[in-house]
Amino acid sequence: MMDFGFSLSPSSTINLDKADLSLLRKVRALEPDVDICMACGSCTASCTAGPFTGMSVRKVINDLQRGRATEIGKMVSGCMLCGKCTMVCPRGINTRHLILSLWRVYDKEAAR
Repeated sequence: MMDFGFSLSPSSTINLDKADLSLLRKVRALEPDVDICMACGSCTASCTAGPFTGMSVRKVINDLQRGRATEIGKMVSGCMLCGKCTMVCPRGINTRHLILSLWRVYDKEAAR
């Protein structure tokens, strides 16, 4: 067998029927705006902390909708709560409030 210096990546398929969406439901109860995001990326493009910390509101919302709770904690911890993303959101989502609500829910989940 020849070694070409690369290997196949594991599948990144997400089975949404088996995904744990409990965190999304809890955040949705506090911040219903999470459902109106159209994932345009304006928030991510305006984020000052993003290039340095990996923070991306769009990725946070997508991970929430896919049941990936572990990635969310890492990203949200990089948010400076400056509010630039709130100012550029075309849907008018209060992203600062969303991040704070996420922290509240995420901290309660981590304490368990």
